[in-house]
Amino acid sequence: MAYWLVKSEPTVYSWQQFVKEGETQWTGVRNYAARLHLRAMKKGDQVLFYHSNVGLEIVGIGKISKEAYADPTAEDDTWSCVNLKPFKALKKPVTLAKMKEEKDLKNMPLIRIGRLSVMPITDEEFKKVMDMSV
Repeated sequence: MAYWLVKSEPTVYSWQQFVKEGETQWTGVRNYAARLHLRAMKKGDQVLFYHSNVGLEIVGIGKISKEAYADPTAEDDTWSCVNLKPFKALKKPVTLAKMKEEKDLKNMPLIRIGRLSVMPITDEEFKKVMDMSV
């Protein structure tokens, strides 16, 4: 199993909305690096759900429920999306500020490449975030 992080502005699509819907297509990604990450995701992989712009915190965990396919919101078939299902909310959200204080997370893409909307997370980074969330 691999670990990932996806970003969403809570004013556009929040964790609460995700949980209410029960599953979503992760569409609209128009960055080549993020597209590669979407295409690498496998069913069952866990995904950290990060509220960007407002909140700046990881709030929950989702799981890949359908692997990459053509994004129906794209004008052509060069872009991909996946389906996600909510798995569980974090007991305590993990803020970007707290993650930046952790030396074990200094190489995490969220810290190094802040604008990327879909990114891989190492096993160690995932475990550290989980430790910080209790």
